[in-house]
This record gives sequence, structure tokens and C-alpha cells, in this order.
Amino acid sequence: MKPLSGLDGTFLHLETPATPMHVASLHLFEPPPGGCEHFARAVRAMLAARIKDTPVLRRKLAPMPLQFANPVWVDEPAVDLDAHVRRVTLPRPGGLAQLEACIGELHAQLLDRERPLWALYLIEGLADGQAAFYVKVHHAVLDGNAGVALAHALFDTEAQPPEALASSPASRRPRAAPGVLALTAAAVKHDAAQYVKLVRHLPDVARLLAGLVTIPDAPAAGASRGDSALWRNFAFGPKTALNVQITGERRFAAVSLPLDALKSIAAEHAAKLNDVVLALCSGALRRYFAHHGGIPKKSLIAAMPISLREAGNTEFTTKATMAVVSLATQIADPVARLASIRDASSAVKAVAKRAESVLPTDYPTIGVPWVLGGLASLYGRSKLANLIPPIANLVISNVPGPKAALYACGARMLAYWPISIVEHGLGLNITVMSYADTLCFGITSAQNAMPHPRQLADALLKSFEELAPVVAPAVVPAKPRKPRAVKSTEPIGKRANTRKPISPRKPAPGLAAASCDEAPRRVRRKAATPIEGEPT
Repeated sequence: MKPLSGLDGTFLHLETPATPMHVASLHLFEPPPGGCEHFARAVRAMLAARIKDTPVLRRKLAPMPLQFANPVWVDEPAVDLDAHVRRVTLPRPGGLAQLEACIGELHAQLLDRERPLWALYLIEGLADGQAAFYVKVHHAVLDGNAGVALAHALFDTEAQPPEALASSPASRRPRAAPGVLALTAAAVKHDAAQYVKLVRHLPDVARLLAGLVTIPDAPAAGASRGDSALWRNFAFGPKTALNVQITGERRFAAVSLPLDALKSIAAEHAAKLNDVVLALCSGALRRYFAHHGGIPKKSLIAAMPISLREAGNTEFTTKATMAVVSLATQIADPVARLASIRDASSAVKAVAKRAESVLPTDYPTIGVPWVLGGLASLYGRSKLANLIPPIANLVISNVPGPKAALYACGARMLAYWPISIVEHGLGLNITVMSYADTLCFGITSAQNAMPHPRQLADALLKSFEELAPVVAPAVVPAKPRKPRAVKSTEPIGKRANTRKPISPRKPAPGLAAASCDEAPRRVRRKAATPIEGEPT
């Protein structure tokens, strides 16, 4: 048995049908050798061979009696791949619009807690014979950095890897489910250790809080520019269409930008790559809101996950905290906006660095499922998210990804887009993953908060052109080996109104068929005004 950390368990207890708590990734591959049928069989064989060396894919929840504490992970002796690996076929023409619509529908579906908490969809019917994977794993299992470690475990670093030593999982003797006494003892032992740890860190927490309270709030009082920037982050964001009670439907859009160009922008402005990412998102949000109710006079605030992992730590769990940073969306000039974001981000990261040793990712859990589960249900029914001022308007996360190209069964991976979580009051999540020589943006939205995230994706491209006008953006690869722009030639409304359901395909032996129509609800999208820029 392996106890869940307090933070991992929180993602379980906050999950509702309207707020699934899984993270995912979309992987686009060049046309696979031998065609899709051969590729499907090869993928299943690959997973069967590697699952024995990837324990995280065999973890299954064993619930505590009466759910009085977090469940524990137990090993599933025989994973049924038919229940985890499925195939879907896109409707014609199999372009970006159809792919994004499919991902939005798949991402809305909850994972089955009776099985290991992951699923892989092999997506076919793409233009030019390409293939794609949509892989989702519950956030209770891993965070973004651990997801990269999982990708390295599943995919190859060369087109023709050495032959696997086994083609199927090693047989394991079935184990009896842990009994009530064993589960109770595990919960008590876990909580005792966490109470000791909390008491030990109390002096450090007190010193940290005292240091924050004594920081002056303005340069005139003797604070540095960094201190002043810090307090700009601690304010409620403006109320926007993103900050509402959300429904279960999801929408998705993908963008990729050249990594070297973004690094050049960062170097030119004495900023970090993450500062440039925040600035691009800020500029995109300005353009989006210019055509959807107007740019708020007050700066939007982003919730920004900060990793607490030590160098080299690839443990499959969640090790991160959340900070807030001002996006300076009230500033029209893109260079001045980047400078403001750079200062605000540096200040909040400095505080997070000081607090790193005392920020807990694990804590006592007895009674937590009852409390958090009840609060999540009550918050969802109360619609408080429509009323209270937002602490943050959206989530923006930046995860370092693989530095070299990856392969699956001989097919080269062309793009690696992350897909994340939205919540009540936070209807938009922009997660960024570096992959080889690109930076891949995954834009996930609740349908009722942002029906057309493709508009925001197009605005993000224009935001990039503002900061790098001489660099042409290279985005979604449409050809097997040459990435090009993500933009579609079809109007957004036309693509939505002509979208056909994704039809199931006859599966290869051992592969279950699926359809994106499995999503619980589908909403027809309306035509929208294209974003050309801000009004003068």
C-alpha cells in the first residue's frame, strides 16, 4: 500500500461531474509506418510490454472504511488494456477544428475510479495520414512534471528502439484487497507523521509570515522595486466572463511557437522564458476581451503553479504550490507590459523560494474526504463563483518538457500539447509545455466561460507578433515533417456548424472502440466575430 499525499487526495475530493480533476496531453505524430491499423496493434503491444515497468499505470484506489481518510494506492495485478486504450476517428476533413473539438469532448469525461486512473485514445482520420494520442491521468496520480517522466517511460527517443525483452506484462500473483484494520492503521500512521512534521515547521512558518508582514508596500517607504511589484499581485482580479460557475462541457485549442524566438525575446528584455509566456497570454487576453465586453480597467490576475520538486525528483505525485501574479493587462504597450509582468513574477517567485521548505504537499487526512467532498458539492450548488470577486481570473502553467524528439512505434512525435483543469470561478487554463524546439500552448476552457478558445489562440499568435515582429510563428504541424501555423482557413462558426459526430471504428484485436460522442453533453457552437486586433 502507498498512502496518497494530502495534496493528491485533495484532487480526488474536489472532483464533481462539472469539475473533472484529470490532466492530459495531446501528442501529434507523423504518418505511422504501416498505416493506422498496424500502428494501433503496435501501440497496444508497446503498452503491454511497458506497463510492467511503469507502476503508476497499475495503481488503483483502495478506499478507506466510510471514506474517513484518503484512500491508498494498491497494485492492480492485471490491467485490462481493453478498458484503458480506445480508438476514435475524426470526421472529415480531419483538420485542426475537428481534432480540437474531439479533445474538448474527451476531456469532459470522468475517469473510472474502479480501475487505474488513466486512459489513452488513439485518434485517427487526421489529414495527411497523421495520428494522435490523447492521454489523460488523474491529477491525484501526478502533476505536470511527473507527466513528462511518464512520457519518457512510454515513448522512445529514437525511431527504432531496441527490441523489448517481453511483449506482455509479467504475471503477478493477485493480492487480496487490504482489510479494514490495515487501511485504518495506514491512515493513523500517515497522520501521525504529518502532525510531527507540521509541529517541526511551525517556527519556520512564523519567521516567513513575519518577514512578509514587514515588507513595505511602496518604494517611498524604502522598499525595492521587487517588493512593490510583489504587492501588486495581492489584489482581487476584475470580474470577467471567465469567473463564473462552470458546467461540465470543455473546449480546447492548441498553439505551438518557436522556442528559440521566445528565448530571444526573453534575453532582449532581461526576462525569463516564463515571463514571456505570461506576457503573450496577457496580450492575447487583451485582444480577446476587446471583442468580448471590453478590456477590464483593472489588471487580470493569473494563478501560477510553482513546482516544489528537487532537481532530479521524478516521483509520481503532485509537488507544487500555487501563487498569483498580475498580468498587467491594463497596460497597452507590449514592452512595458512585459517589464511589469517580469517584475511582478520575479517578486512572487522570490517569496515562493523562501517558503519552499515549509510549504506542505502532504498533511493529515482523517476527516478530509468528508469536509472537502461536502464543500465541493456545496460550492457547486451555491453558485458563489458568480458572486464573489475572483482571487485569480485564470490559471497559467509552464512545464519544462522533453528536449529531444520522441517516437511511438517508429512514428515521430510532432507536437506535445498539455491539457489541464478548470474550476468554478476559473473557467480558463493555459498550460504550456516545451517540446524539442517548440513551446506548445494547450488552452482549456469551460464551454460556458469561453465557448471558442480558438479565438484566444489566434489572439496569442498576434501577441507573439507584437513582441517578435520579424519572426514568423511556426505552429501546428500540418505536414509530416514541416511545422506550420495553427490557424485554420475555415471561419470558426462554419467549422462548428458543419461538425459531424466522430464515428466509432472497428478496433484492432484487443482495442476497444470509442467515440467522442461519449461526452455527457454537446453544445452547438455559434459563429463568432474574428479577432483582428484591439479597437482604436
